[in-house]
Amino acid sequence: MTNRHQDLLHLLTRAERLSARRLQSVLGAFDCSLEAWRVLDLLADGRGRTMTALAEHAFLPAPTLTRLVDQLVDQNLLYRRVDPADRRRVLAALTPRGIEHRERLSRAVEADRARWAASLAEADEARLADLLRRLTGALGDADSVTSAGAERGAGRAR
Repeated sequence: MTNRHQDLLHLLTRAERLSARRLQSVLGAFDCSLEAWRVLDLLADGRGRTMTALAEHAFLPAPTLTRLVDQLVDQNLLYRRVDPADRRRVLAALTPRGIEHRERLSRAVEADRARWAASLAEADEARLADLLRRLTGALGDADSVTSAGAERGAGRAR
């Protein structure tokens, strides 16, 4: 790995950790974890989501997500319902209390973002988001290529 790639990896890691730490400090005032925020925020559109979608969005393994969703249900922030399109699946959705709680969190998160984002022009923020989406896509493609190559190699070794 070249120094340029190491620098990029270091910068990405540092930015993620600093932003997560900062976000957690804002959410902590509401006794909310970063993972719970991710779940609440994803559900804000009112569509309901499967546990798989929530786990992927919150970057959590399924058992950990289940415990988190159980806690959010106990707090009356979420409820579960059977998916009308596929009765084998369960969807999670925000309760009215969950909607209000998510709105309070969102206002606090946005107020904090406005403080640090002032140093970035809107165009810079949009460009950064675009670059990160492209990088994520490229890395995801690289994972599938690496997996396919490993499977082909394993097939030859048989």
